[in-house]
Amino acid sequence: MSATDPYIIEQAYAFFHQKERVYVHSTSEREKDHIEDAIASYVNAMSPALYAVLSEGNDAYLKEHEGFGGQLRDALEKMERMLSGDSAEVQ
Repeated sequence: MSATDPYIIEQAYAFFHQKERVYVHSTSEREKDHIEDAIASYVNAMSPALYAVLSEGNDAYLKEHEGFGGQLRDALEKMERMLSGDSAEVQ
C-alpha cells in the first residue's frame, strides 16, 4: 500500500478530523493531552509511507506537545489535497 492509497488516507483523515474538531474547541488541557496522546499512538501505528509524506522527515511530527495543534491542521490540509487529487499533493 502506498502513501496515496485513498483508503489509507481516508481512514487517517477521518480519525484526525474527528480529534481536531474536539481539540480546537476544548478548554480542558486534560482533554487536549488525551487527544495528543491518541494521535501520537495512531501515528506510531499508521502507514509509514503516509506518515513520511505528512511529516516531511520530522520524526516529532504529531508526537510532541509543542506545535501539535498546527501540525494536526497541517496534516489534515495535506490529506485533503491528496484526496482531492491535487497534483501538487502536499507541497
